[in-house]
Amino acid sequence: MSVEHPSQIHTPSMAFVPKADTSGAAEQRLAQPLRIAEIFQSRQGEGFLTGTESVFIRVSGCNLRCRFCDTPYASWEPEGPLLTVEEILRRVENFPARHIVLTGGEPMMFPQVVPLTRHLSDRGYHVTVETAGTVYRPVQCHLMSISPKLSNSTPDRELHPRWWKEHERRRHQPDVIRRLVREYPYQIKFVIDRPEDVDEVERYLRALPEIDRNRVLLMPQGTDQEALGEKMTWLEPICQQHGFRLCPRKHIEWYGPGRGK
Repeated sequence: MSVEHPSQIHTPSMAFVPKADTSGAAEQRLAQPLRIAEIFQSRQGEGFLTGTESVFIRVSGCNLRCRFCDTPYASWEPEGPLLTVEEILRRVENFPARHIVLTGGEPMMFPQVVPLTRHLSDRGYHVTVETAGTVYRPVQCHLMSISPKLSNSTPDRELHPRWWKEHERRRHQPDVIRRLVREYPYQIKFVIDRPEDVDEVERYLRALPEIDRNRVLLMPQGTDQEALGEKMTWLEPICQQHGFRLCPRKHIEWYGPGRGK
């Protein structure tokens, strides 16, 4: 089953709006800087909104260490300047796109994303938040893009013993996933490295029946066209067999690997 054009996917036009924070904490979060790896405009390459011109705000910092992470500068070795929410908003306004993708790293780690998403939504932007679903924050967004990490993501135990333990402890947070899919319009993207990973996806969904299978996408693991093409040959019929959506990584096809694409 392939991914439809965004116009064929129903995503509510209104963002989830959490209860307003009337304490001084909201102002404090607004002033607290956030490390940003990069801000750039490109076409969304994955999921329901594939092909949509978007401004990507990549937050630097992550609570996981995926073996196949393709943005190590935002996870394994986080980098980038510290920017306040106001500074981020000013940089975003330099781009014409009206869709925002807040990504990482893991943006939901940081309390500053709550006022950031509120201000973006108030200014009329469509906001997508990309997360592994391990941390909850009451952000305002129109699409919660959740990529739960399967066992194939765990780093090598001998090379990274501390992160092997921490990654395994943190990667699966079912209560967070339940809350996110209950409160937000969402898509679920699983990274598939081997055919047997799909069996793990099925076990995952049986344990979380709240997840609508029509919102589940399977995405091949890989960072170059050749690797992705090879995996697509067996992943596409598996998606058809199981009734999942196939999620190509179109940005790699369009632009190749690299930052700011």
